[in-house]
Amino acid sequence: MPTVQIGKKAIPYELRHSATASERRITVTPGHVEVLAPATDDELEVAQFIDRKRQWLFDTVRDMERITANRHAVPRFATGSKIPYRGRKMPLTVRRTDAERCAVTYRNGFVVDLPHWAGSYPDSLVASELQHWLKQRARRDVREIAAVYGKRFGLIPRSIRVADFVNGWGSCGPEGNIFINWHLIFAPRKVLEYVVAHELAHLRVRSHGLEFWTLLGKLIPDFGQSRTWLDRHQSTLSANFLVGGA
Repeated sequence: MPTVQIGKKAIPYELRHSATASERRITVTPGHVEVLAPATDDELEVAQFIDRKRQWLFDTVRDMERITANRHAVPRFATGSKIPYRGRKMPLTVRRTDAERCAVTYRNGFVVDLPHWAGSYPDSLVASELQHWLKQRARRDVREIAAVYGKRFGLIPRSIRVADFVNGWGSCGPEGNIFINWHLIFAPRKVLEYVVAHELAHLRVRSHGLEFWTLLGKLIPDFGQSRTWLDRHQSTLSANFLVGGA
């Protein structure tokens, strides 16, 4: 494995050429440095790029070593933390890059790429970016579920949005506007589906009488399982990810 010498510190790195890469990129994770370069780059071009990034690389590796050694300082949003998502706890990997912007990706776990300007202990930045990603995913899931039920049962709301709720999981206003609590992204998808269907059913039946529950049973025959799950976990679900902000 090649290394870059910065003062007395030798930093090993993995060099990866990619035909799809349009620019060079350095990514730093605990114990690992990767240099990504376009397939057309030769050794000199890569070496010159790394040389220009020497100070940033040194500072970032040092910060990552400090964070790893003091994991208790960032217990919730560091590499190795578990993030609640759709009823499961998924692993988090936090990487340092020389990019300008923060990026969140998901594939069997969350990966947060931090920009070069992030501080030594970027817990709040990671939390904020994850929350934004989770809210966006909640919006997508809610719209997908509502579209399916709208097509199958003709239950079309005037609008449907996800929002922060102090109490409750959803609401259906008198004009047909539906709101869903974004914290349901932490619950299994069937639970989110139950809440969306529950509020859609109110478009036809406003009360919670026998007629309502009969309709909901036609929409989701096994809704009782999701209702029970929500009753059991309601005290902890909203507290899974409280970082402030909308």
